[in-house]
Amino acid sequence: MYRNRIYYRIKPLIPAAVRLAARRWLVRRQLPHVHSHWPIAPGSEQPPESWRGWPDGKKFALVLTHDVEGQTGLDKCRRLMAVEKSLGFRSSFNFIPEGSYQVSPELRTELHTANFEVGVHDLKHDGRLYLNREDFRKNAEHINRYLKDWGASGFRSGFMLHNLSWLHDLKIQYDASTFDTDPFEPQPDSRNTIFPFWVSNGNGGYAELPYTLPQDSTLFLLLQETDPKIWLKKVDWIAEHGGMALLNVHPDYIHFPGDRPAPRTFPVEHYIQLLQHLRDHHAKTYWHPLPQEMASYVATFRPALRRRKPSRVCMVTHSFYENDNRVTRYAEALAQRGDHVDVVALRRGPTVPETEVMSGVNVHRVQTRAGKNERTKLDFLWPLLRFLTVSSLWVRKSHRQNPYDLIHVHNIPDFMVFAAWYPKLKGAQVLLDIHDIVPEFYGSKFDISNDSLTVKSLRAVERVSAKFADHVILANHLWLEKYASRSAPAGKCSVFINNVDSDIFQLRPRTRNDGKQIIIFPGGLQWHQGIDIAIHAFNKISAQVPAAEFHIYGDGNMKPKLVALVDELGLQQRIRFFEPLRIRQIAEVMADADLGVVPKRADSFGNEAYSTKIMEFMSVGVPVVISSTKIDRFYFNDSIVRFFESGNVDDLAAGMLELLNSPALREGMIKRAGEYVKENSWDVRKADYLALVDSICLGSKSRN
Repeated sequence: MYRNRIYYRIKPLIPAAVRLAARRWLVRRQLPHVHSHWPIAPGSEQPPESWRGWPDGKKFALVLTHDVEGQTGLDKCRRLMAVEKSLGFRSSFNFIPEGSYQVSPELRTELHTANFEVGVHDLKHDGRLYLNREDFRKNAEHINRYLKDWGASGFRSGFMLHNLSWLHDLKIQYDASTFDTDPFEPQPDSRNTIFPFWVSNGNGGYAELPYTLPQDSTLFLLLQETDPKIWLKKVDWIAEHGGMALLNVHPDYIHFPGDRPAPRTFPVEHYIQLLQHLRDHHAKTYWHPLPQEMASYVATFRPALRRRKPSRVCMVTHSFYENDNRVTRYAEALAQRGDHVDVVALRRGPTVPETEVMSGVNVHRVQTRAGKNERTKLDFLWPLLRFLTVSSLWVRKSHRQNPYDLIHVHNIPDFMVFAAWYPKLKGAQVLLDIHDIVPEFYGSKFDISNDSLTVKSLRAVERVSAKFADHVILANHLWLEKYASRSAPAGKCSVFINNVDSDIFQLRPRTRNDGKQIIIFPGGLQWHQGIDIAIHAFNKISAQVPAAEFHIYGDGNMKPKLVALVDELGLQQRIRFFEPLRIRQIAEVMADADLGVVPKRADSFGNEAYSTKIMEFMSVGVPVVISSTKIDRFYFNDSIVRFFESGNVDDLAAGMLELLNSPALREGMIKRAGEYVKENSWDVRKADYLALVDSICLGSKSRN
């Protein structure tokens, strides 16, 4: 909203009387056109998804808040508190930390002692809090300090400006900067609900408490109403539909008996009349919590905002969509709930269609790639730059035809996020998904030191890419710690490990009955994956288990060397290589195996790279031997997997033999692993991902 940026820069130069006259003129022009959705918005009475109702069977809820704008309002706080206490009500007073006045510790203590609440109202209240992302992060550090010092758990911005995805930087239980409907606000994007809802960041989140009764300044200063009949009508409607009546009254604008007349005030009797109406006409039917109590209740079940229309999401991935279970998991979850999902991806070869609809997802393959066979740095870089160009043009064209709410970009590489430059410029939100941390991955792939200029440059690209994105997803918790220390604040990041989709990877009847014992590895054939270690280990046990075969599904730059190693060991009949399969096909193959191996090297990258294959083996009921890496020790234990010392061929061979020759050990491990999977499957995390997308898309729609 560029006009808002200009206005708040020149606002201090405009006399208050002129500003008020201009706003009244503007509101009079708007009023004839807003009766269809103000003060009541049809459809806003629909409860959020998974709504549980109010505590103790109450019919509706009442929340009272006050924003203190200046010294005049500060001086009236005690009188307003006394009015509410005399009528049996309580409220929250929100103070500006670095405004034109100083709130005393004594007043805050007095409010807390009287069972009222103290909240933080913006930082400076100058309309500039959301000018840019980096400044907001810096300001958030100051706001968080005031939240802690004041014992506050809630926030409301000045002028009701908001970006719900940025607010994850604040350590809050709730935000109250939005509204069900208010076309007169500078940022008039309504939430169209009279209920609180949860704004998730994937790991946690906060409650959003929209105000649902018109602000006093709107009614009495701008519209110049002479009585509170709009309040009374709206609160009766909210009560009828079981919603939350949340009101914001400014002490600054209240005229108490005995005060000197002032043009920007209204009689306190209007507010008293509303409270008496609630007490007399709705006695014992409403729950009257403080905002922090409302937030605590909402956090127990996290109701999702009911979306007014499906979101439009575009995913960009330099991978084969049909083989990338992380991307397919996201895309299918969105498509299943009715969102429009386009995926821009690679094409394996001429026999694969350029455009295909897969489980409701529109897959557009814009560049052909024969396989992952890069041997030099240029071989690695050139296809990426070409894909960045092609995908960027495709996304731009599609966004111009029908704008997206969200561009979800998957690395590798990080700079692929700039394929979203045009939608970002037009107000769409950008989500960067870090499958692999690039500097460590690249260093491992090409055996480059972490102190080299190349790796340092990749870290710089990582930082710039993270700054460009509105939110970042990381594939494990160890990477979150590393990433937050060098590229993006933790509040901007979420963690979604490669949870298994139980609709695809599940226990199923065995179809193979050939007497063989099949050991399997499905995945990329890179050095850090340690497939050569597994081949040497198999060579050690091949004579002891004559029925065993080792099947390797995948491709990558190590494949020629691995094939040569098998030939050198004379194991061509026992170790077989297969082309990568689509996800549902590989799930069937894995379920028919006897043992899985994940032999990663514990180098700087492999030590922290979470492997989806482990959970996939668990899900299909196949025991697995895995390398004892830092990341896998973080997520798994010896009761559900068989660890071996990373790089130790003899230890891996012993693990293979142990699980192949001990049915009791196998069955026990399979059972315990199955229980672990139920607690950590995609079914458990899918709702968090969908809620994260919704909260990010709110930022997009607020700017359109």
